[in-house]
Amino acid sequence: MSSDVRVHSWPCSYYLNLEKQWVPGKLTLTPRSLKFSADRTEEVLVGLPLSSITEIRKESSLFIFSAITVLEKGQAKHWFSSLRPSRNVVFNIIEHFWRELLLSQPGTAARTASPMTRGQELLGLMASSQRRMEDTSKVLHHQGEQLDSVMRGLEKMESDLDVADRLLTELESPSWWPFSSKLWKTPAEAKPKEGVSAAACEPFGKEGVVIRVPAIVSQRTESHAKPGKLTVLVSALEIHDSSSSLLHRFEREDVDDIKVHSPYEVSIRQRFIGKPDVAYRLISAKMPEVIPILEVQFSKKIELLEDALVLRSWAQTAPAEGSCFMRAASRLMGCTPPRELPMGGQEGEQLQLQRNWPLLSEGEAQELTQILSKLKGLALDTEAELERQDEALDGITEAVDQATLTVDKHNRRMRKLL
Repeated sequence: MSSDVRVHSWPCSYYLNLEKQWVPGKLTLTPRSLKFSADRTEEVLVGLPLSSITEIRKESSLFIFSAITVLEKGQAKHWFSSLRPSRNVVFNIIEHFWRELLLSQPGTAARTASPMTRGQELLGLMASSQRRMEDTSKVLHHQGEQLDSVMRGLEKMESDLDVADRLLTELESPSWWPFSSKLWKTPAEAKPKEGVSAAACEPFGKEGVVIRVPAIVSQRTESHAKPGKLTVLVSALEIHDSSSSLLHRFEREDVDDIKVHSPYEVSIRQRFIGKPDVAYRLISAKMPEVIPILEVQFSKKIELLEDALVLRSWAQTAPAEGSCFMRAASRLMGCTPPRELPMGGQEGEQLQLQRNWPLLSEGEAQELTQILSKLKGLALDTEAELERQDEALDGITEAVDQATLTVDKHNRRMRKLL
């Protein structure tokens, strides 16, 4: 089960309240629980479901030793200190998984206890699509603001070029020159040709965002792990910090290897000759959704390590979900996924099982209608924004071409004056 997979473990000490002493041991995080086991007896002294935690804080024990406190339902408080590699790293990772569990759908925690109905699965897919659409809309809006800023910069450049034109005209025909200004006039410049190709002036390539997930990002050393984001694009991978500032962009052809350490942890490396490699390590509760896409995009560069081989067993126990990931990733990457062969005599049994599935309830139908209405509104807004940005790009291309011709013209005039 995915809930039994170890995400990470750290050496630390736990304050045993009954004996009033610190016990050395190991703190282990799984996708749904937090456990502490003592070193000597290997006994599990603490076992907390993440869903029962109400607060995680950084505190100091005896005003000296830094610690992490975990408050669970019932007001029981647990102290963990002497954390390695550092308190901040452990806190960031635990808080990330705890927060992602709280933000997940209410039916996710009960998924292992009872099978989901068709309506619940459909609502889950639609809610996920809505979140993805909202993220895409935010990125598109930010891109529109950048295009507007570029357009304002080009307008200011055009104004500055007009000022330069007036100054050059005064230099070519000064007021004190007694003769006709025609002697100073330069030959008429050729007018810019219509329909200039914009191939050389296209710095804004349209890249599709395949998936974007929150992650804990570290570079070189694990002691500097901080919250951030991983964005998988059609032609690149981008890593941002918590303030959405770009830390590094891996072009698709520049990625040398991707190692999957566990279903929740990957490392990405780009090699260089004569200088250190660029490598990032990322831990995310959403990484199981990203890894199938990376396998399609970097099939010859990705490596599953021993702790990540559990992904293969997940694909075998849930082939429908795995094939869904592969088909979605293949469509996004422009690849053709392998066709699945029919199961022979099991077709009739599968059809019978589908007939036995419960239909949508009235509440699920209403919720689905609301989500579809929101998606329709987002789609219309996105279409309008894309059309506006297409017009802005055309205007930017035309303005850049005109500015290039004007700068060349001014350069020739200045060389003649010199």
